[in-house]
Amino acid sequence: MPTQTLQPVKAMEIKPDLPNAALPSANWADAFEIENCDSTADMKSLAQQVVGTMPRWARALLALRNMLVIPFGLKPDGLKDVKDPSDMVAIFPVLHQNKDSIVLGMDDKHLDFRLLLERSKRDQTHTLRLTTLVTRHNVFGRAYIAAVTPFHKMIVRSTLNDAQ
Repeated sequence: MPTQTLQPVKAMEIKPDLPNAALPSANWADAFEIENCDSTADMKSLAQQVVGTMPRWARALLALRNMLVIPFGLKPDGLKDVKDPSDMVAIFPVLHQNKDSIVLGMDDKHLDFRLLLERSKRDQTHTLRLTTLVTRHNVFGRAYIAAVTPFHKMIVRSTLNDAQ
């Protein structure tokens, strides 16, 4: 009888919880989950593992995005939003954290966004959920989200799969 090998669980898109306390005014959201995540790390370390270790192609896209938005007066990162750079994960300020969740995010002219990373236990596994919440303020915010959504979804799936 052949032996079965366990396949890694892939990140799955799920319905986001709206409204959400992390950004009650959100008018766009998505969420992805993966099972069998690290249950021992503190949430900032886990966020660094997920968000802070994006694949090279995703970092290149983010660098391109940052160069393109500067002429429009948009923020390339959240460094000016924090007093201490240790209050950041990658380019995102830490807004709130506790034992099983962390909220990263920034507010800008065209939109406000939050990345909510939550860990929970289900039966014998631990689940990690990454929810993106966005409040689009204007037409530019709506156009921006429409343009970046396909790339955003690829990046989120990839980073969650790599963090497993």
